[in-house]
Order: sequence, then C-alpha cells, then structure tokens
Amino acid sequence: MQIKRAFRVWQRHWTVYTKLYKTSFALNFAEPALYLVAMGLGLGAFVKEIHGQPYIKFIAPGIIASSSMFAAVYECTYGTYIRMTFQKTFDAILATPVNLDDLIAGELIWGATKSVIFGITITIVIALFGLVDSYLILLAIPLTFLCGLIFAEISIIFAAIVPGIDSFSYFYTLFMTPLFLFSGIFFPLDAMPHVVTSIAVFTPLYHLVTICRAFSAGTFSGVVCSMLWIIAVVSLLAPFPFRLMRKRIIP
Repeated sequence: MQIKRAFRVWQRHWTVYTKLYKTSFALNFAEPALYLVAMGLGLGAFVKEIHGQPYIKFIAPGIIASSSMFAAVYECTYGTYIRMTFQKTFDAILATPVNLDDLIAGELIWGATKSVIFGITITIVIALFGLVDSYLILLAIPLTFLCGLIFAEISIIFAAIVPGIDSFSYFYTLFMTPLFLFSGIFFPLDAMPHVVTSIAVFTPLYHLVTICRAFSAGTFSGVVCSMLWIIAVVSLLAPFPFRLMRKRIIP
C-alpha cells in the first residue's frame, strides 16, 4: 500500500463531496441538531440536573460524538457499498495504478475525515448555544478522526460481508441503535444494570462520548484510558477491512 495512492482515493471522494456537500451536509446535520433540540429542550424541561449540569448541557458533548460516528458509518456502509456495487467506482479506480489496499485505505481515511467534518460543525453549533465550558473541546477533534477510523473499519467490514444493500438494516437496528442509546449520551450509565455498563465500556462511542464530555467541561477525567482504548482498537481492527474486501472483490 502506498500513502500517495491512498490519498488519491481520498482526493477523489473529497472532490465529489465538495460538489454535493449541500444535500449531504443537510441530511447528516439535521438529525443531531434535532436530537439536541428535542431531547435537550423538550425532555430537558422535565429532567433535573445531571451531575450538576442542565440536561441539554449534559447531552451536548455526546451529540458531537454521535454525529461524528454516524458521518463515518453512513459513508462507509451505504457509500462504500454503492461505489463498489452499483456505481462501479471501485472497478474504475482499480483499473488505474491504485491497488485494492490503496483503495480501502482511502475509503477508511475518507470515512474518518467525514467524522472530523461533522464533529467540527456540531462543536461550533453547540459552542454558539453556550453549551461548551472549555476550549479543551478542540482537543477532541483529532480523536474524532481516530474514532472515525474505528467506525469506518467496522462499517467496511460489514459492507464486505453483506449479501445485499437491504442487509444494512440489520447493522443499523441491531448494532448502531443500541450503540447510540447505551453510550452515555442521554443518561449516565451508572444508573443502568452492571451488565449494560460492562458492555458499553467495550464500545467506541462510549469512549468518544467520555472524551468529548470531559474536554467540554475542561477536565481530563477518563480521557487517557479512553484514548488508549481507541488507539488499541484502531490497530486491532485495521487488517480486517483489507482482508474481507479482498475476499469479496477478488475471486
């Protein structure tokens, strides 16, 4: 794999994105914004303070994390599958000097880049609403890239093994939805049964939420352990998208 050729794949996706970003951006931005308003202001009117914070301020850092996650996941599930199967973009790219490893690396980096784009955007919006207490939240941006790599790796692994595009509904319903709901975004996990908390600790979104919430509050509580976990999982999952995509694409 050559970094330069992987960058060319990334550059191709960036060029397409800059031409279509208005529709893509609106779709990905609307959902986290609606969650923030509906849950933070609507439900927040009936919820007492959590850990000494108004409810909307408690969930705001988690919305940064979840928007970063979904940006990478949408890009590397439906986006990757459509480029591979329907648009035949993969076939066109592989007809150039770019090999399959370069292509998959470019897909992963692009998915992580989308995490950063939406992480920055939601951070700005939340800061404008006065829901961020510290400039330390800027330190979360590089970590959205690393965590975005995890979500991109998981998504491409699934894109490599699904029999058809309809099967992504299982991925979103059985994996993404529980991940979203039980990651500590909307309520402290210490109120849940111990088994739920134990499982959540092994999920990437939980650690990104922990990091965003700590930096938003101006502390480093739990950040180091979550960073080490994220780095370890990025490395652990790294070989699998390449191996599984090779099995799918090369007879």
